[in-house]
Amino acid sequence: MFKWKDEYSVKISSIDEQHKKLLSIGEELFDIVSDSGNIDYYDEIVEILKRLEDYTIYHFQFEEELMAKYNYDDLERHKEQHAKFVNKIKSITDDAVDESQKSVTMDMIMFIADWIEKHILKVDHRYKDIVLEK
Repeated sequence: MFKWKDEYSVKISSIDEQHKKLLSIGEELFDIVSDSGNIDYYDEIVEILKRLEDYTIYHFQFEEELMAKYNYDDLERHKEQHAKFVNKIKSITDDAVDESQKSVTMDMIMFIADWIEKHILKVDHRYKDIVLEK
């Protein structure tokens, strides 16, 4: 589900590598929800969500600095979308994970998949030409 595809590429190697890392973290969540056993994954889910939060903050800052460097005219709206993503992750409480691991994990998987389709494939591809051109 979170395998890298050439169509995701923005042709900027540092951004592509960071997107691959985000996909890898999504894959970890997918592996947990795919386990048909009744194993308690609370600690793993909380740890993965924390890594996802930390890495997205790092990635978004990197991306925003790159867009600012090249005077990308839609930077503010891009920042707003990034903030919504981080806020979604931060909104997941440890109690919610404890109460409904599968549901919370599936919700995040669907959110990340939607993000890939709507943000990486569309929104991120808008700035690539500007950056590559300059």
